[in-house]
Amino acid sequence: MSVLTYPEAVGVGLLQGVTELFPVSSLGHSILVPALLGGHWQRDLNVSAESSPYLNVLIGLHLATALALVVFFRRDWARVLRGLVSSVRERRIETVEQRLAWLLVAATIPVGIAGLALDSVFRSTLGRPVPTAVFLSLNGVVLYLTERLRRGGTGRRRAGASVAPGEEHLDPQELSDRRIAGLTFRTAMVIGAAQILALCPGISRSGSTISAGVFKGMNHEDSARFAFLLATPVIGAAALLKVPSLLGPAGDGIRGQVLAGAAASFVAGYVAVKYLTKYFETRTLTPFAIYCTLAGLGSLAYFTLG
Repeated sequence: MSVLTYPEAVGVGLLQGVTELFPVSSLGHSILVPALLGGHWQRDLNVSAESSPYLNVLIGLHLATALALVVFFRRDWARVLRGLVSSVRERRIETVEQRLAWLLVAATIPVGIAGLALDSVFRSTLGRPVPTAVFLSLNGVVLYLTERLRRGGTGRRRAGASVAPGEEHLDPQELSDRRIAGLTFRTAMVIGAAQILALCPGISRSGSTISAGVFKGMNHEDSARFAFLLATPVIGAAALLKVPSLLGPAGDGIRGQVLAGAAASFVAGYVAVKYLTKYFETRTLTPFAIYCTLAGLGSLAYFTLG
């Protein structure tokens, strides 16, 4: 049976925290990077091996990333929770906070159902280097096509964009939440359903969601913000469902490593989301599209021709 070391746990924690939020697929990198490094990294960090504790470690790392998102978007989540409570109490959906809360609920339903039904199938059959490399290349193509085919009026936020009367006192985050709250429930569910693609290793959750948002007419800033808000309950709930396994025999001998990796994942995730929320105010998905395509094709050539 393979033994997970602290350097491996911290290394994969940093990798998870960054790649979960960058539109480049965390699961894809968690499979490809150890396989490319080879040696004990490939042996210990093999998600498809029955004897490896790697999958249990990834569970803890995902929970840490979700916590980083909660901390970063704590003001947004406070507004969402207020809106949800007031909506249930008053039996209405009228305010921005109430609409935002129920839009997030509606957008989470499709991927929640698909995740419970298909997660083990996707990861057990596709969680290997070659199919992962193919999906990573496809992820890059999708991101590129998003920029080429996006609907008119989407894209980068214009500097000095006008603010509606009465909203001058609101900060940029609240203004973004107001724009997101203007989505229809059908649109929100379509955008949320795009996360189902991320069950395929190599397809990015954030990339799929941002692309769907841009195709539906949102700008990059709002699409990224909505994607990160949507990722929080999905990642957190999926991790919490499996955390009990770490408290049983499956966690024996690796709990310290999981904690070290989770700490690294939390820090990396917080830094990543802070960077990306600023990045998407003025920039696009194109650099990530190029990276994913080249990295995917390069990995595919390595594993098939090497």
